[in-house]
Amino acid sequence: MSTVLFTFYGNELHVSHLLGAVLYIVLAPFAGGFIAGLDRKVTARMQGRFGPPVLQPFYDVAKLFGKEKITVNNGQDFYIMCSLIFMVISGVFFFAGSNLLMMIFTLTAASIFLVLAGFSSNSPYAQLGAERELLQMMSYEPMVLLAAVGLFMVNGSFNVGDIVTSDIFSFKYLVGMFIGYIFIITIKLRKSPFDLSMSHHAHQELVKGLTTELSGKTLGILEISHWYENVFLLGFVFIFFARGQILYAVLGVAVVVACYFVEILIDNGYARMKWQFTIKSAWIVTLIFGGGNLFVLYYVRTFLQQ
Repeated sequence: MSTVLFTFYGNELHVSHLLGAVLYIVLAPFAGGFIAGLDRKVTARMQGRFGPPVLQPFYDVAKLFGKEKITVNNGQDFYIMCSLIFMVISGVFFFAGSNLLMMIFTLTAASIFLVLAGFSSNSPYAQLGAERELLQMMSYEPMVLLAAVGLFMVNGSFNVGDIVTSDIFSFKYLVGMFIGYIFIITIKLRKSPFDLSMSHHAHQELVKGLTTELSGKTLGILEISHWYENVFLLGFVFIFFARGQILYAVLGVAVVVACYFVEILIDNGYARMKWQFTIKSAWIVTLIFGGGNLFVLYYVRTFLQQ
């Protein structure tokens, strides 16, 4: 049992919680940048190319921070910085073992500030990209919320710390939720066929979409925000398999690696779809796998209580 630092309104802050938060703040950008580098390398090999070095994302961001500051307006820089801050707060909540719902709310706030950054410019490409970002939020938010509710129903708590130390193997009861989450995480990771608002591929008809008017340090901050976000999103995959034992922790890490590889495979195997397909497919998957799993959980619990 870790040492309790203090108690606030019945909530105890442990040393392990503080350590998890600090490690996320410090290490997540390096882990996220390394993952992005591996992503580029694997993608290149899938396309028959050698690809850039694994550390290329760090070189790119360093170059962006060294460029002259050119921005449309100061409000755009403010919104991008707020997006980064709320993204970090989301991960801090998660890796400190805090409440899943608070984590989801702050994650949504980060996305909203990103949308505001797009709308703050006069560029039609950026504004249309911002509109598509809102459509993407409408697509994935229901599934993320259902996944949190499912974890609560199985473990009896919304706190990540309670879930990962529970004796219950959550995945056994939440297979549908897991499938639904893996489907919508493609949207959050900005992979084809759902890279609608700011494609990282050259075939995007909106140039760079939401990020069209971003450059230099501002674009570098946004890239770091994505690194934080990717680590957090993959951490959410892990908690489906965590059970307070090292064997399940190893299993969780292996599944995270496998899932990210599948996302890269999908990204390179599918052309970008229309926004209508994104919403329809995400809601259908959410209804069938998320809603169906929740329905089964409810009636199984009702049957066992009788």
